[in-house]
Amino acid sequence: MKTRPLGRWQLAARRKPLEAVVADGERAGLHRRLGAGSLLVLGVANILGAGIYVVTGTAAASFAGPAVVLAFVLAALACGFTGLCYAELSSVIPVSGSAYSYCQVTLGEGAAWALAWMIILEYLLAAAAVAAGFSGYLVSLLGDLQVHVPAAWATSTVTAAQQAGHTRLDFSGGLNAVAALAVAAAAAVQIAGVGRSALANLVLVLVKIAVLLAFVAVGAMFVDAANWRPFLPANEGGFAYGWPGVMRAAAMLFFAYLGFETVSMAAAEARQPRRDVPIGILGSLVVCTVLYITAGVVLTGLVPFRELGVPDPVALAVDRIGWPGFAVLIKIGALTGLGSVLLANAYGASRISLSIARDGLLPSFFARVHPRLGTPWLASVAFGTASALLAALLPIDILGDLICLGIASAFIVVCVAVMWLRSTRPELRGGFRVPLGGVRIGRCWIGVVPVLGIVMCLAMIAPVLGDMLGQARRGDILPAVLLLAYVLAGAAVYLGYGQRRARRHLQDPPR
Repeated sequence: MKTRPLGRWQLAARRKPLEAVVADGERAGLHRRLGAGSLLVLGVANILGAGIYVVTGTAAASFAGPAVVLAFVLAALACGFTGLCYAELSSVIPVSGSAYSYCQVTLGEGAAWALAWMIILEYLLAAAAVAAGFSGYLVSLLGDLQVHVPAAWATSTVTAAQQAGHTRLDFSGGLNAVAALAVAAAAAVQIAGVGRSALANLVLVLVKIAVLLAFVAVGAMFVDAANWRPFLPANEGGFAYGWPGVMRAAAMLFFAYLGFETVSMAAAEARQPRRDVPIGILGSLVVCTVLYITAGVVLTGLVPFRELGVPDPVALAVDRIGWPGFAVLIKIGALTGLGSVLLANAYGASRISLSIARDGLLPSFFARVHPRLGTPWLASVAFGTASALLAALLPIDILGDLICLGIASAFIVVCVAVMWLRSTRPELRGGFRVPLGGVRIGRCWIGVVPVLGIVMCLAMIAPVLGDMLGQARRGDILPAVLLLAYVLAGAAVYLGYGQRRARRHLQDPPR
């Protein structure tokens, strides 16, 4: 008797066996060179940078005031709960692909593709946002050295300003070529090989931590406590200050913690992934949260918060100190910090595309690993080009909002995946399990940590969608149009290409 072929929705619901995911990771051809220390450096490299050097200024000036430190705490809590779930999954499923691979095992091919498409967006936009900040610091540093870059070469085509607690968009006529070149340079270093880029990351991380600590130590001597009053400014409408503003700022700062997810992307290149990956994830989160909060306190103490809405807030703060030599040093440190984030972000983008292409959902050239360098070099070229264009055209405000939606979607799936695996495969044991436990309702395990992670991620999404809706009502529909166009393009790629070419070693869904 002939078996009736599966329809589109049934194909989309097929799940990939856990054993097949692990086997694919072993056949990927990537070199297992990274230990716990390298993974910790990778996480810190990707986290520590944009959060303090770029988006803190806008988050404080437009939304939270000095209470931006509370926004850092809220964003860290959301990432912390999810990070614990990532740590358990990466110890059970030690492969590159991160949330995409976890979703394949739990929710099926269609959901995994939708999630992967959002993660790709997340990495593209994150690189562009960091590069925009890099451009601001580089132009400021060159100005100190009497080298003046034309404003049109360092200004995105679309600009954003805050008005009555909402974002207003305009067109500048510029093109941020400096940011685009920064993305291209990071992609080139990443193509050169993970070993060399890991060494570069180590140097950059050590430099940027030293410089950030110097900023805190010296800046603390010049802090004016009056700048911290009021600590939580009264709400002025919309998301301008008050607790709505703090939540809006937390959503903006959310993407600054993206680095720990990149650590899980490196599981296929870790020497002992079941032990080393959880150390890298949780260690980098703790280190960077402490540094972010400390630096944020000093930053808002040096400059009145309403003046911090610039792409290079730390540069503005050190200029207020009045030590020109120290200002140059700090700006160099900011550039090294943002440079390491660009390197780590390029790493994550190429590895997620490698996993997707291995399954046939993207063209095979995304999975092509260079025989000598051992890196997916064509994927790095493709993502570097796309991120460079975004960096040249869009401002940090739009980039950060769209990134938040992508990150939160991935994080929610990771939290669900932990509960699904505990419910359906309770015999699986990795090197790490989320704490605090949970309850069983029938066969389903409901964990305290995963549920808290889901709730916190939804709390990050809500103010972004609210602000985006407000923009659309005022006629600023660009963010909504970009997001809708990207989602529709993803559906077209999956239905028109990926679903027909996907490797079919998946488990059939119930008929």
